[in-house]
Amino acid sequence: MTSTSRTWPALLLAVALAAGCGGTENLDAPGVDGSTLFPIVVQLDWVAEPEHGAFYTAEALGYFTAEGLDVELLQGGANANVLEKVATNRANFGQWDSTNSMIAIQEGLPIINVAVVFQHDPSVLMLHESNPVDGFADLDGKLIKARPEWAFLPYLKRTFGIDFRIVPQDFGLELLVADTTLIQQGYFIAEPYHASRQGARLKWLHVWDAGYDNCNTLIANRTFIAEHPEETRALLRAYYRGYKKYLEDDPQPAHRLMMEVNNHVTPAFLSWSRLMIREQKLGRGDPQRGGPGDYLVLSRQRMADQIEMLEQLEILEPGKLTVDDVMTDEFLPWRLMDSSTPPETAVIEE
Repeated sequence: MTSTSRTWPALLLAVALAAGCGGTENLDAPGVDGSTLFPIVVQLDWVAEPEHGAFYTAEALGYFTAEGLDVELLQGGANANVLEKVATNRANFGQWDSTNSMIAIQEGLPIINVAVVFQHDPSVLMLHESNPVDGFADLDGKLIKARPEWAFLPYLKRTFGIDFRIVPQDFGLELLVADTTLIQQGYFIAEPYHASRQGARLKWLHVWDAGYDNCNTLIANRTFIAEHPEETRALLRAYYRGYKKYLEDDPQPAHRLMMEVNNHVTPAFLSWSRLMIREQKLGRGDPQRGGPGDYLVLSRQRMADQIEMLEQLEILEPGKLTVDDVMTDEFLPWRLMDSSTPPETAVIEE
């Protein structure tokens, strides 16, 4: 899950301060020469769970090392500060969501989307099975526990002509479990499992059923990828291999590593969450919902649609951002793009 714990002006100040204090120390790291591994830091949005299965598979099976990379995976959480760390290059890459990255880019943060993590946002509104709410129109006048900056909230109000009250998200489940009237933002691949272990029987409303289908992305520091394009391509090749292995073959190497670094997950939860990701085609995307049918693919049309939506919601300034401002697909493995001439380095099969 993602959270924003600082305001955009504060983030911009942090970026400026870091730039003046050597905040881009990785830019002087040695290149790949066959013996020296190039260091890359990836900031995850949450603690190690199946949404990060591709990364942990690539780490566990040596895909990063095979590409000449020494990748450090930093677990996230409620105060991960993904945007700040990537903008200041304390992390070269980070897992985030496409709409909030666009907002940050408009405000001047030096980040850009370079790949898709989930083609469809797993965010949902969770509620007890006994709650009479059956659809989004029924949310009028209700209390929702969610991130106040979540772009889905004004979208919901505008699309369905409703209003509701918001209590800020703290990512805990205690209040939701205890209050059968509460509605709470969450990921359907995680929180419902944990709530059920506390005795709550939940149902949920998928945000994509409201017509809001953004994606979770991998963002990068602009300076880093400009100065290290080959290492960026190498990272995405290994990440792609990790995704295929994790979702289509054997998840156990990743699950064993996740349990080493995150003692709050269990084999049962990891298997359940991975199954949910597979069933809803979050990684490859569901072609019936406009997904591309392959991992990592960035769609220019979807990005254009998201910019337009955020402009209509008056979250983005009309005409200020273009697709090229918010994404680049030049680092993706060649076969995920429209190029008919694959570069010799783009070998992603085992």
